[in-house]
Amino acid sequence: MANAEKVAAVAELTERFKDSTGAVLTEYRGLTVAQLAELRRSLGDHATFAVVKNTLTKIAVNEAGLGDELSSLLSGPSAIAFVDGDVVEAAKGLRDFAKANPLLVIKGGVLDGKAMSPSEITKLADLEPREVLLAKLAGAMKASLAGAAATFNALPQQMARLAAALEAKRAEEGTGEQPAAEPEAAADAAEGAAAEGDSAPEASE
Repeated sequence: MANAEKVAAVAELTERFKDSTGAVLTEYRGLTVAQLAELRRSLGDHATFAVVKNTLTKIAVNEAGLGDELSSLLSGPSAIAFVDGDVVEAAKGLRDFAKANPLLVIKGGVLDGKAMSPSEITKLADLEPREVLLAKLAGAMKASLAGAAATFNALPQQMARLAAALEAKRAEEGTGEQPAAEPEAAADAAEGAAAEGDSAPEASE
């Protein structure tokens, strides 16, 4: 491969590592061209599977800032699944193909820049698909909103009952009682009447 072609290949790989959600490194020793084509079909739109040269890929992972996570995995015949769609579905496709074709060995990878071991990739494959998780989340949110709506609908009734109870309590406390200020006003009125009685004879003289 000419030097210009190598530079272009490294640049392309670097871009793939940067743009992809994740990347899974595999060893495909012994797999036929037909089997590799079957693997690519099984991944569908969730990932693309590419056979790579280790020397160029090591340069690319270093330029992409993933040297510590991936360089040690680049030995033997290497191929990389670059995840572009649902990460869980991509992991399932690789796991299921590896079960049916043991010559495909999952060596590890990265997800959102974090290293993943083969066992972690397998656990990822055991998760439910993104669509199912979103549907469950939507169902939980709908149930929460329905509960909140029921609570809001019950508030006017609860407020009406509270207002009625307060009104009844006030009426009960106020039955047969006069305000505390009224006796004092009556006493003042009596005193005023007495004073007028005393001054009336003086006016007649």
